Amino acid sequence: MKLKTLMLGAAASFALAPMAMADGHEGERGRDGEVKILYWQAPSILNPFLSGGTKDIEASSLVLEPLARYNETGEMVPFLAEEVPTVANGGVSEDLTTITWKIKEGLVWSDGTPVTSADVKFTAEYCMHPEGGCAQGAFFDGVENVEAVDDLTVKVTFNQPKPNPYGPFVGGQSPIIQAAQFADCLGAKAPECTDANYNPVGTGPFKVAEFKPNDVIQYEANENYREEGKPAFATVTLKGGGDANSAGRAVLETGEFDYAWNLQLAPDVIAKMEAAGYGKAITGFGPLLERIEMNLTNPSPDLPAETRSTVAEPHPILSDVKVRKALSMAIDRELLTEVGYGKAGAPTCNLVPAPAIYASDNTDCLTQDIEGAKALLEEAGWTDSNGDGVREKDGMKLSLLYQTSTNAVRQDFQALIKDWWSQIGVETELRNLDGSVFFGGDPGSPDTFQKFYADVEMYANTFNGTDPQQYLAAYRCGGEPKPSSQWQGENINRFCDPAYDAMIDELGRTGDLDERSALAKKMNDVLTKDTYTIVPLVNRARVSAKANSLGGVVLNVWDSELWNVGDWYRTK
Repeated sequence: MKLKTLMLGAAASFALAPMAMADGHEGERGRDGEVKILYWQAPSILNPFLSGGTKDIEASSLVLEPLARYNETGEMVPFLAEEVPTVANGGVSEDLTTITWKIKEGLVWSDGTPVTSADVKFTAEYCMHPEGGCAQGAFFDGVENVEAVDDLTVKVTFNQPKPNPYGPFVGGQSPIIQAAQFADCLGAKAPECTDANYNPVGTGPFKVAEFKPNDVIQYEANENYREEGKPAFATVTLKGGGDANSAGRAVLETGEFDYAWNLQLAPDVIAKMEAAGYGKAITGFGPLLERIEMNLTNPSPDLPAETRSTVAEPHPILSDVKVRKALSMAIDRELLTEVGYGKAGAPTCNLVPAPAIYASDNTDCLTQDIEGAKALLEEAGWTDSNGDGVREKDGMKLSLLYQTSTNAVRQDFQALIKDWWSQIGVETELRNLDGSVFFGGDPGSPDTFQKFYADVEMYANTFNGTDPQQYLAAYRCGGEPKPSSQWQGENINRFCDPAYDAMIDELGRTGDLDERSALAKKMNDVLTKDTYTIVPLVNRARVSAKANSLGGVVLNVWDSELWNVGDWYRTK
């Protein structure tokens, strides 16, 4: 049956995929003292279900773990589960409507209490609660029921056959939380549970000792961690704030820190830092995409709080696809890549630039077309009637607020794009926000990327694993951030198309890899080439820095970058 192709073909690699190990470095837990990590976008919460920010998801991953995750080659490996369920081993039903997970025996939370199927079931209830605004809701797309069969067995039932049932509880974005700790945090109460959100009880190699939001996290070794002699480090200091330049210098030039995340710097800057001899940059290409998001709703501060940036108020300018297309046409992606990333970037027109099997052959956007963009705006009725260089229509100026996080490369991109847009008659106001706030997900802040109180915004995003099903499912109608969801939700653009929703469902039940590939490419093109809801810019490599004295680091572009921190050790 074609329906089973994905499941059957994946069974062998899932069952046999090795976990990264720190060979030859056994010893007592905590033997290597402190490891110091820099995330220049400071984490603001340690609950990945309440934040779509990479900084928060990855800071949480030292503590919270999923049933399975992806290793550095993109293969799925068991973590809290005994094995990855497949049709071949009986864990996935023949009709592909259920997946049954077996939790490893003897697992305990960092507080010493047993990990059970009730925790897994509760995690689903927490994220699927209609008033909770779960930031990772797409992982539970199509889930009809989650049943605790016995203390160590969990059965997930889908509303249709799921050849790729590895959404819930897989990868760093979908970990397990403790039912006892979060019991009173369901629905609208979720953001109010400060202690649980800042100090989650977990199963990972470390536990939280102290958390100062938007500043620093102190972790200590989890004495109940399942692997003897791990972690090698007794404590972790994860410092936030600053910028990519200072983070890179702290590892590569001065040796003050052991690891720095996301060196969003020009290649020549990194090379000069490496010359000091304290560490080296590590890189890897995956699906990480720098993009511009178009707001399809009206962010005007003149609107009531309950309708501002919601589907109740369409955007007065960007609701027109011709305007969105013109903005994309005016951009020179080749130059952006050269200026910002060099060999650590590749210009792209795709929301899903990798892996290759899912990457569309769409290349139209790679050629900048200023004159074509002007003509398209004329066709849409936007003209410069008074000669001031800014187009108008029906008494409204073609003026946009363009926001992003504070970072030298992003500000360079803003300046270039503002210039190109001015050449086609668009007035652009630039705004940059501290990354800790912009990516923080605080429902009370007006400055989060989810709230989207701007016309366009720019940032990078990626997905766990090598299959984009959950990533593409994020654009389902109703998944947009809104007041009733505590401003959480993955559908940042407020895009809604029933035909696209039907494709989400079709992808969910399609098993043949060629058919999945074709459908995923079509969905990619709907969001980029057909509607210009998302304007891809650069497929970015992950670039981080590690000290020469830090061993066990395995860069992973398919999951949390800190996925194997329990294997890290000091070499000298």
